[in-house]
Amino acid sequence: MLRQSSLFKHLNETEIAQLARHSNLKRIKKNQFIYHNQQEIQYVYVIEKGSIKCGMETSSGKILIKHIHYDQEVFGENVFAGIKRNDFAQAMQDSVLLVIPASLFRSSISKNAEFAAEIMQLIITRLNHVEERMHNFVFKKAKERIYNFIVTSGRARGIKIGLDECLINHGMSHKEIAYLTDTSRQTVARVLGELKRDNLIHFSPRKPSKILIRSMEW
Repeated sequence: MLRQSSLFKHLNETEIAQLARHSNLKRIKKNQFIYHNQQEIQYVYVIEKGSIKCGMETSSGKILIKHIHYDQEVFGENVFAGIKRNDFAQAMQDSVLLVIPASLFRSSISKNAEFAAEIMQLIITRLNHVEERMHNFVFKKAKERIYNFIVTSGRARGIKIGLDECLINHGMSHKEIAYLTDTSRQTVARVLGELKRDNLIHFSPRKPSKILIRSMEW
């Protein structure tokens, strides 16, 4: 698993073996929390199979989903922001995770400059993603934000069909899409219907999480 993840490409065989020796696989059920806000940072996680959402909850109870992570991706990697988590991680489907002790992860970073640079770049990229979300919330309308989410999902995990079409299975409810696009569940349902009527996308009422994007700029 560690060798399959591009994040660990700069670690040598000895370093990979040390991480593997002290790590273990853990099965997580759908909707189960991996960690909570203000929980002590103890582990870093690599997804063997499944999908995990990471987010924050405001004092008023509103949820903000920061990222969705899939197979071979790492999450919980920011082990430098303090001793406690400032977000939560929850399984969106039954998942299998590789659990790496945070202390060993920090040690690998301190001993390998290239690996450290890779981790820092990952953290910066994800911070930039959150900043882009803030920009979109201010300057883009709800319909554009939701359509951008669909297209971004297509580019990241879609299956190309023919020349221009793309099929995605995001596996999320309208409420979860609303958390990601800073809209409401009702707005997501309305906009998806509008996009379907405009022939920009197609989906079946039986399987709304499977969306065919009519035209993609690859």
